[in-house]
Amino acid sequence: MARTAPDRVLNAVLIGAGMVAATHAAALRDAPGLRLHGIWSRNPQRAEPLAAQHDAAVYHDLAEVAADPTLDFAIVLTPPDGRVGLIDPLVAAGKPILMEKPVARSGTEARQVVDQCAAAGVMLGIVFQHRMRAASRAAARLVAGGDLGALGLVEIAVPWWRDQSYYDEPGRGTYARDGGGVLISQAIHTLDLALSLAGPVTAVQAMTATTRFHRMEAEDFATAGLRFANGAVGSLVASTASFPGGAERITLHFDHASLHLEAGVLTVRHRDGRIETHGEPATTGGGADPMAFTHAWHQAVIEDFADAIRHGRDPMVTGRAALPVHDLIDAITQSARTGQTTEVAL
Repeated sequence: MARTAPDRVLNAVLIGAGMVAATHAAALRDAPGLRLHGIWSRNPQRAEPLAAQHDAAVYHDLAEVAADPTLDFAIVLTPPDGRVGLIDPLVAAGKPILMEKPVARSGTEARQVVDQCAAAGVMLGIVFQHRMRAASRAAARLVAGGDLGALGLVEIAVPWWRDQSYYDEPGRGTYARDGGGVLISQAIHTLDLALSLAGPVTAVQAMTATTRFHRMEAEDFATAGLRFANGAVGSLVASTASFPGGAERITLHFDHASLHLEAGVLTVRHRDGRIETHGEPATTGGGADPMAFTHAWHQAVIEDFADAIRHGRDPMVTGRAALPVHDLIDAITQSARTGQTTEVAL
């Protein structure tokens, strides 16, 4: 991968000006050595106020974005239905791409995006900001250290809430635009973090449903039994129908200790009675306000991506590293439809 001068300010463009764009704009504002240079959106009326607030340009089309030699990378924030074609001019121009989750609507489409970037030699990173929390990093270090013993049980819970108004936006919670409901739009963050710590899942037995609390096409509730490649078993419960909404939780039970991640805090309970904690409490957007969280985690993702550009290395979460969670979501969805245990593509 090509490198760039370590002391040069890198210019970023936001592709999309929806709900999460303000978070990325704030992250770029506070990140040293980075600048929000411009914004492109299918709806210029969304882009213009944000661009004015951050003294950034508004691009008229993606061809103009791709042709701008001053741009160092693009942050793609659009809904997943248009990703495959939308990134074509960026890839052709060799612009590194940092993409909000999900990569696409399905594992098959996600592989198209990943393979397209790989074939062109374009850096592709994915925004899984939950991996950047101090508690998550501490958990990763403990798991990698090897002193916890074998993993036996994994418990994953995402008890979130969304008002009906959230799903009243055209296309939200549909298969055509989003690729599904709570699994691919909300729980994907927690599932990705769990897989990064526990390893891949090989088989699932699942059920999904749309509760009476929402009018939407896809699921607002999902539950699944999980079997991991390392022999551990586990459970998942994810919902946007759990009023008033709470923090997502991951608990990993090892031979010698149990690790519990919740609301930005890691609690480690050792079998010998010792207890240790890492991280700081934080809101996560699990309630009625989906944007009720700090932009510091997004800033960490963007800073890591910029550092990867400067030093010619892979970002923390590459496009290919994001494929396992897409494969898991596909398997859960298929298992729920067929009522059968489904193997996960590895």
